[in-house]
Amino acid sequence: MRIRQSICYPILKPEGMSHDTFFGVAADLGYEAVEMWNRGDDFEAIAKAASAHNLRIASMCGHGTLDAGLNDRANHARIERELRNSIDIAADHGIAGVICFSGSRRPSLTEGDGIKITAEGLRLIAPYAEKKGVNINIELLNSKVDHKGYQCDHTGWASAVHDQVKSPRVKLLYDIYHMQIMEGDIIRTLRDNIDRIGHFHTAGVPGRNDMDDSQELNYRAIAHAISATGYDLYVGHEFSPKGDALAALKQTFEVFNV
Repeated sequence: MRIRQSICYPILKPEGMSHDTFFGVAADLGYEAVEMWNRGDDFEAIAKAASAHNLRIASMCGHGTLDAGLNDRANHARIERELRNSIDIAADHGIAGVICFSGSRRPSLTEGDGIKITAEGLRLIAPYAEKKGVNINIELLNSKVDHKGYQCDHTGWASAVHDQVKSPRVKLLYDIYHMQIMEGDIIRTLRDNIDRIGHFHTAGVPGRNDMDDSQELNYRAIAHAISATGYDLYVGHEFSPKGDALAALKQTFEVFNV
C-alpha cells in the first residue's frame, strides 16, 4: 500500500513564503495533504489555497486545550461542544480526522480512572463522529521531554481508551517521535495496533528535526512496515527542519515513498 503523506504546514512553511507557493511545491513533490493545527480565522483561506493544488486537509485539532483534557469530567461538556463543531468542519471539508487530548495527570487521578473518564468523554461524542464519518484521534505525546505530565503517553493507555469506547470512529494518533521517546519498539507496536490507528505523526529523535542519518530511527524501515499493513489513511510529517525546509520535505517524501 502506497503511503499517503501529509505535512504540518505551520512548522514546515518557510517564513515569508505564501501558502499558495508552499502548497504548490508540496504538491509537486508528491504530497497528498496538509494538516491544520487550529480552526482560526484563516482556516477557509488556507483550505482554499490547499485545494487549489489538489491537496486535502488530513487532520486538524478538535478542541482547544491540551492540558485540560478528557481525563477530567469537568471538561467533558466543553470538549464535546468543541469536538462537535470541529467534526462539522471536518465533514464539510473532507477532513479524515480531528485530534483530541487526554489532558495532564493529577495527584488524585489513577491511570485506570484516567482511562475510564477519558473513554466516558469520548462516548459522548462518538455517535456524532460516526454519523458524520469523521475519526476522533486521541494523540499520544511524550511526558518526558515535551509535555510533562501528559497522561496519554503510552500506547497501552491509548489502546485501553479505544477499547473501552468501542467506536469505529475513535482512533489513536500514533506519534512516532513521541513514542520512541517513551517506549520505543515502534514497528512491532504499530503492527499490533494498526486497526486502532487513525493517523501517524513523524519527526527525528532526538530533537524533533529532519529524518536524516543524525537521528536514531530507521524511518525507511518504519515506512515499509506501515505500508505492509495496508494502512490507507495519512502519515503526517511534523518536524522542524534544521536547514532548508523544502530540501527537508523532498528528502522526507522520498523516505516514505514506498
